[in-house]
Amino acid sequence: MNIMQKLSSKGFFIFNLVLIGIIFGFSLAFLSFSCTTPRAGNIARAQESSPKIAIPQDALAMAEGLQTVFNAVANNVLPSVVEVKTVSVQRQRTPNFNGIPWDFFFGPRGDRDDSQGQEREYRAQALGSGIIVRNEKDVYYVLTNNHVVDGSSEIVIATKDGKEYTAELVGKDSRRDLAVVSFKTNDSFPLADLGDSDNVKVGDWAIAMGNPLGAQFAFSVTRGIVSAVGRTGGPGGNINDFIQTDASINQGNSGGPLINIRGEVIGINTWIASNAGGGSVGLGFAIPINNAKRVMDEIIKSGSVSDGWLGVSLFDPDRDMLNALNISASRGALAAQVFLGSPAEKGGIRPGDFITHVNKREVRGTNQLTQMVGDIKPGERAVFTVIRDGASRDFDVRIEARTDELAADSKKLWPGLSVVALTDEIRSSLKLEKDAQGLYVANVINETPAAVVGLQRGDRITAINDTPVRDLASFYKVLREKTDRELWFSFIRGDSTLESLKFRR
Repeated sequence: MNIMQKLSSKGFFIFNLVLIGIIFGFSLAFLSFSCTTPRAGNIARAQESSPKIAIPQDALAMAEGLQTVFNAVANNVLPSVVEVKTVSVQRQRTPNFNGIPWDFFFGPRGDRDDSQGQEREYRAQALGSGIIVRNEKDVYYVLTNNHVVDGSSEIVIATKDGKEYTAELVGKDSRRDLAVVSFKTNDSFPLADLGDSDNVKVGDWAIAMGNPLGAQFAFSVTRGIVSAVGRTGGPGGNINDFIQTDASINQGNSGGPLINIRGEVIGINTWIASNAGGGSVGLGFAIPINNAKRVMDEIIKSGSVSDGWLGVSLFDPDRDMLNALNISASRGALAAQVFLGSPAEKGGIRPGDFITHVNKREVRGTNQLTQMVGDIKPGERAVFTVIRDGASRDFDVRIEARTDELAADSKKLWPGLSVVALTDEIRSSLKLEKDAQGLYVANVINETPAAVVGLQRGDRITAINDTPVRDLASFYKVLREKTDRELWFSFIRGDSTLESLKFRR
């Protein structure tokens, strides 16, 4: 077959057709790839042509202005913040281990006295915070928490510039958990600007400063808001009404300042409510700086604090108890007991009075009233507004100096018991008959008049000085009006109706 015949054959035609299809397919694929794959120049042009999200300049200026304020507050206040380093020395007697090998094999020798072991010294280090509040010549005074320095034998103040100074305790107030320490130097440090915590409102900016979790995080600044004011229930019987904040506070922040947006100290960071881990969960509490001002001044002046004393035992009643006493007010503190011979008794305050104001300032609860009375200087007079028998009355009281001995003298606590009215629920829980009468004695305080005349917990009082009492209101009314000279009770104990001994005042 010649060449022309081969080219015109059917097989060759099919081969050409397949070859042309392959070439066409590759060409089409190449063209498609070139059209869909952008080049670098095309990417750049696409990026240049895509619209950017514009930042509103007025919003940016506002945010930067706030940021500048925080910068200024930190720069102005941090030089007044200090580390408070303490060492507590404890001595503990350890057993005498002389002769242990002999004792192991042969028993203790009769000629050795193991009662006198070796006394060893243990040094426990701790770290807190403080704020420089006053300078007199070459002496600087630092305000901090009492629990930061309590029991310490050595105190060192470290400043932000890295310098350290030996310090000493000037004085303390354990009831408010405050203390003042001092150090001497010719170096110059700025003093903190103390604000007015009475003007603090929920939602205000709050800035915490201090040394959380040790020196590694010294002079930290955290920011939040004021979450609440007037909080009570601090650890160790602390009588302050705290500022609550969500600014991060941790161990080591104690004694450091809580600052407002103007750079003024509004509180002293003191404690946190936390989970088992002990870290910050946004529940931090600071002592209002107004609570600390008088304490600080008195400590610097005299080395101690003299608190005012009213002479009442206070109680926070629930709504049911307030209704039973014909009291419509919801804020205040009930004078459950009154000390005989105390300023309260001399001024006319009696058990059952519900104290609502001191010098026209509202009382929010027992802790706040205790703090308010403590801030009154001994010898000064104060007007206490109380609700008695459903009516408001004022009593002018001359406050005296408080001592631990006075406050602990239960022999003078009048009348020395607490009672609750019988309700169907209480009768059921006590397994009493449905028609059982009297006021149930919930507690009797040792050595008080009630204890002296023979009352016990579980008794049901039916009369005072032969005058029937059927509810809380009549109980306190008879107690006020019928017991000037003598006090005795008629009561039910078990199945017996009894009469107590008489207490003569």
